[in-house]
Amino acid sequence: MADQRVVLCGANAYEEKYYFNKDFDKIPASIKDELRIICVLFTQEVGGIFTIVFEEDGSVSLETIADEDDITYDEVSSGLLIAEIRRKRQELFESLQLYYRVFIKKEDISGLLGET
Repeated sequence: MADQRVVLCGANAYEEKYYFNKDFDKIPASIKDELRIICVLFTQEVGGIFTIVFEEDGSVSLETIADEDDITYDEVSSGLLIAEIRRKRQELFESLQLYYRVFIKKEDISGLLGET
């Protein structure tokens, strides 16, 4: 994969669908289940479209967008919920970041263990 942003997974409240990037099939099933729960519950509570993305540097971003005409989407609640998810799942996101940098970007693990 070239250096670019890569979507790991996401959920869409408008289409009631969940997406998981098949490039990450080697992630353990329990982690995939946890990611699915995070994404689906987010869109059920706030609406819109929610994605978990790997940035070029390997960091994990949580993003949400909504249709312009969606009057039920609450931007303030979405920001608060993202902050809560980040806080409660910090260890998960740090592990995903390490996974991405080692297994996808093929970075040397010895230099990474001291950074996280």
